Amino acid sequence: MSVIILGIESSCDDTSAAIFKDDIILSNIVANQDVHKAYGGVVPELASRAHQQNIIPVVEKAIKDADINREDINAVAFTRGPGLMGSLLVGTSFAKGFALANQLPLIEVNHLHAHVLAHFIKEDENDTDQPEFPFLCLLVSGGNSQIIVVRDYLDMEIIGQTIDDAAGEAFDKCAKIMGLPYPGGPLIDKLAKEGNPEAFKFNKPRIANYDYSFSGLKTSVLYFLRDELKKNPDFIEENKADICASLQKTIIDILMDKVIKAADETGITQVALAGGVSANSGLRNRLTELAETKKWKTFIPKFSYTTDNAAMIAINGYHKYLNKEFIGQDAAPFARTEF
Repeated sequence: MSVIILGIESSCDDTSAAIFKDDIILSNIVANQDVHKAYGGVVPELASRAHQQNIIPVVEKAIKDADINREDINAVAFTRGPGLMGSLLVGTSFAKGFALANQLPLIEVNHLHAHVLAHFIKEDENDTDQPEFPFLCLLVSGGNSQIIVVRDYLDMEIIGQTIDDAAGEAFDKCAKIMGLPYPGGPLIDKLAKEGNPEAFKFNKPRIANYDYSFSGLKTSVLYFLRDELKKNPDFIEENKADICASLQKTIIDILMDKVIKAADETGITQVALAGGVSANSGLRNRLTELAETKKWKTFIPKFSYTTDNAAMIAINGYHKYLNKEFIGQDAAPFARTEF
């Protein structure tokens, strides 16, 4: 008998709902919040208010587009954390109310686990290009940069992570230094395609094991631009593409050097990307190149599943449902987690 899961995601500034029938997606609706662009970053209070406005119509549309009835749903999976507390409270409260009203079991989902399992979303029965266990996953987003050994759907171990800023923060903060609008990562990626990645050299951190650090890179970019602007006030405008290309190459080098080290030392040759920064074209191209030179089998998520979405919550919920991992109505969201 098939299992139908309602997934709800509200960890940051995107309100999303998805319907899955087993591991096949029936619908995935995302409501974005453009209000934050004017502030150069996500404003938590505005985000939670927007979730309150969006969550009911988003869930209703997900159910309608999936062509099912509420009575067909077997369980509700929701993002319990990590994320913005106000945003998580909206999604958690709605999920608990929906489950209670419809007498459905609740399934909590770790937002980071869900990003990894986005690789197992099927759009139809023929969609079988998925990693085999064990595999390495480079999870890169606005707030997280991690290398994860994935042994099973619900068995994951972080072997490396950032000790300060994440890769996504490095992109956005450096973009802000350059006077680029928020979010800066996609714009840097676009401009980098027009520039010379060897034009400028930025410092790379020396961090032990598989861990990352990006705060030093941000500082080196700041001092570099400050010094150049003293000599030429138009330096950024005249060299914008080259700066972006050089910055992007440096961030990708930092990320992939540790992934290569992890693959070599663990012997795992299946490598996947996940998270919002996995949409970066330079990072995708580098992984594709490494697949050829290192003889890896690589997996890159579809763009629609890189950023925050409820499809990844629902697929995680499906596997927890099969494992009978349910949670009570007393569940509270958490802003941070040790994974």
